[in-house]
Amino acid sequence: MIDVHLYGKLRRFAQDGSPNSDSVVSVPHREGDTVGSVVERLGIPEADLGANLFVDGHYADLQSPVPDGARLGLFPDDMQLLYKWYFRPKEKDS
Repeated sequence: MIDVHLYGKLRRFAQDGSPNSDSVVSVPHREGDTVGSVVERLGIPEADLGANLFVDGHYADLQSPVPDGARLGLFPDDMQLLYKWYFRPKEKDS
């Protein structure tokens, strides 16, 4: 299972989109999952996503793998992190 934490206007894709609660969607893991495949299954348009995507606290992109049990954090295009260069993408296994 993957826990997807949604922020800002992306909260509308969660059952409880209230800003006073955690907007978390649990998604069954599939072999070969990436951030992009999970986003697609949730029906979130890529145009609504910002550049701030995180897998288990590591800066990620749409091609980043998402393992079973991961925590995925998705921020919208109108909530950009000003200092994103402080976050490095997780090292990919060779």
